[in-house]
Amino acid sequence: MAEHQLHDDEDEAVDEATKTETESKTADTGEDAEDEEYGLSMDKVEAVLNQSVDKKHMTPQMRRIVQRQEENTRRVEDTIKNTKANPRWFVPLFVTLMVVGLIWIVVYYIASTRGNVFPIPGIGNWNLAVGFGILLIGFLMTMWWH
Repeated sequence: MAEHQLHDDEDEAVDEATKTETESKTADTGEDAEDEEYGLSMDKVEAVLNQSVDKKHMTPQMRRIVQRQEENTRRVEDTIKNTKANPRWFVPLFVTLMVVGLIWIVVYYIASTRGNVFPIPGIGNWNLAVGFGILLIGFLMTMWWH
């Protein structure tokens, strides 16, 4: 048992020394700790990813894979370019309409229990229709949200 504990203490000391050495290397070279964790800097990874592919030395299967990947990349880029975004006011408007419709209905129910007819006294129970109409317009606007 004592031998096992001694072995564990040695492992902890080696781990601490390695950690300290890694931290000092990171501080000296200015690289991120993540680069040290994987052993490659992001500059090297980006250089490999941005390389052009030499198709002369590929097998036919590899050429087809590269061609499919290029085609998929082009298709995704075209889709992104053709995507239409809503104006900035669209989401706040439909959320506001839904909240106003809900508040309208709640105010009508609370006021009608006390004998009053609010928000519009002259239309009576049609206040429910107005509240649900405003709420419905807000919900319908969500269908055109991109």
